[in-house]
Amino acid sequence: MSYRTVYTGGQGEIEEKKSRFIATVQPVSSEKEALDFLAATRKKYWDARHNCYAYTIGTHSELQRCSDDGEPGGTAGRPILNILLNEDIHNCIVVVTRYFGGTLLGTGGLIRAYQAATQEGLAHCVIVERKSGCRLTIHTDYNYVGKLQFLIAEEKAVVLDSRYTDTVELDVILPLADAAGFSEKVTEITGARAKIRVGDPMEYAEADGEVILFREDC
Repeated sequence: MSYRTVYTGGQGEIEEKKSRFIATVQPVSSEKEALDFLAATRKKYWDARHNCYAYTIGTHSELQRCSDDGEPGGTAGRPILNILLNEDIHNCIVVVTRYFGGTLLGTGGLIRAYQAATQEGLAHCVIVERKSGCRLTIHTDYNYVGKLQFLIAEEKAVVLDSRYTDTVELDVILPLADAAGFSEKVTEITGARAKIRVGDPMEYAEADGEVILFREDC
């Protein structure tokens, strides 16, 4: 199973007819975290007219909440939430703070402004695809390194670490569903001479060429 989520939060701002819309985005794993972040944002922007928000929690967005915070019904919270749902982003809260500029935007204008602010905030975040994975350690000799490197690239596995002594050990991670088939191919191309150690399931993602591990092996 995999899902998109915010790894590093961020902030973006737009201006519409002198109203400022500041979107602050934060990853969260529970409703308490979301509400604590909302409270902190409201405290930071205590002098703003509105602090509208939406959050979605769960790998299937089981928990969804949104608020217009005094804006006309359906013009702020729901548009923010719709962006998260349309972008398929999970475990995330977006708070859009509005400093009123003196000009009314109308229903359509508000919806567009809150959606644009949300997109601007997300553009300043690191968004990753979080996957259920399996970590494998392959122990072999130098004769099979080339074949293993080709297989790793072909199967889109990721090398976490490599140790070259009198033998070679490679730590790789790949989607959990692909682990059994990958192990069989390692056995096949090395004539069953490679030893494979299977770690516990863990979640991981890739960002800017780096591997992010969300849970260490037990």
